[in-house]
Amino acid sequence: MAIEKPYLDIPGTIVFDADQARLGYHLNQFAMSLMNADNRKRFKADEDAYLDEWGMTHEQKQAVVDRDFNRLLALGGNIYFLAKIGATDGLSYVQIVSSMTENDADQHAAMMIAGGRSVDGNRYLHEWEDRP
Repeated sequence: MAIEKPYLDIPGTIVFDADQARLGYHLNQFAMSLMNADNRKRFKADEDAYLDEWGMTHEQKQAVVDRDFNRLLALGGNIYFLAKIGATDGLSYVQIVSSMTENDADQHAAMMIAGGRSVDGNRYLHEWEDRP
């Protein structure tokens, strides 16, 4: 019997639950490895070789190479672990999360200070089924 997950249809949100944790286990282990300075140096020296040491899927590895944080979340990444990838590139947390939006870092910071993103225009995932 499958567990009903009504939260899977929250607009603009990927809930990190047990299924996401299983999906992203190796991805998140890789990201956490970047807390070690020697690992960061190895990763920056040869990203492909370092990524091959982890049991990630090709799609996960490609999303890391592309620094596609939205895709990494969909592939099981935990944003707090994924932030280690951005930090390895010298990015602040605001720069990392703004890369996941239509705003640059300054616009994103100003929007958050002003109270956050408007809910206007949010759509549940099932409402996007009419997209080509």
